[in-house]
Amino acid sequence: MHYWLVMPAAGAGRRFGGRKQFATLGARSVLEVALEPFLEDPQCLGGSIALTPGESRRDELAQRIPARFALIDGGAERVHSVINGLRALTARAAGGDWVLVHDAARPCLSPADLARLLASAGQGGDGALLAVPVADTVKQVQSSTPGEPAHYPRCAGTIPRDALWLAQTPQMFRHAALCAALEYAIAAGRMPTDEAQAMEWQGVAALLVRAHDHNIKVTNAADLGLAQAILAAREEGRCA
Repeated sequence: MHYWLVMPAAGAGRRFGGRKQFATLGARSVLEVALEPFLEDPQCLGGSIALTPGESRRDELAQRIPARFALIDGGAERVHSVINGLRALTARAAGGDWVLVHDAARPCLSPADLARLLASAGQGGDGALLAVPVADTVKQVQSSTPGEPAHYPRCAGTIPRDALWLAQTPQMFRHAALCAALEYAIAAGRMPTDEAQAMEWQGVAALLVRAHDHNIKVTNAADLGLAQAILAAREEGRCA
């Protein structure tokens, strides 16, 4: 199968302390490492990378990636960057084409997990996403009580984890259907935290494809070191 890529990369990285997508990971930026699996996959026809408007490193990045990946302006929120990326593909992608949305802050996607996600297209359904079952015990927090220290919330109960999964990216949907779902959400003033949620609001239940390999999201500075260790171990063949 063939597909297109949309990569939202316009985030401010507040928890990271700067724009994590341009942090150095080895000899390249986090964004460039996150893009690599798609550059190496002949099934990827091209795509859109949504950057902060006026991004100072735009020209430098354009010289380092193939021309089939267009650099476009992102938006105020992730959903706006994704819809801008989808709109930018309209002239090249058919409505029924698959589109993968992958966060620029996930530089550890393995080719094997990408292949598993793409293979799910043959299982039917309207879309799919990488995810992992929750392994830890999940606690619900009580509403805060006046006078209690806010940094020590109380436990209100335990949530059964059997039916809980943690969503990752890439997330894969048909171009026209995803466009329509995100446009509808934005028009209704609803901000989905991922593409699968926008599709859920349209009655679409995406397939969950278990990620077997490390596919962490870089959120803080410590995650950058962990990502470097994962990539180094993978290069040496110690882990997937």
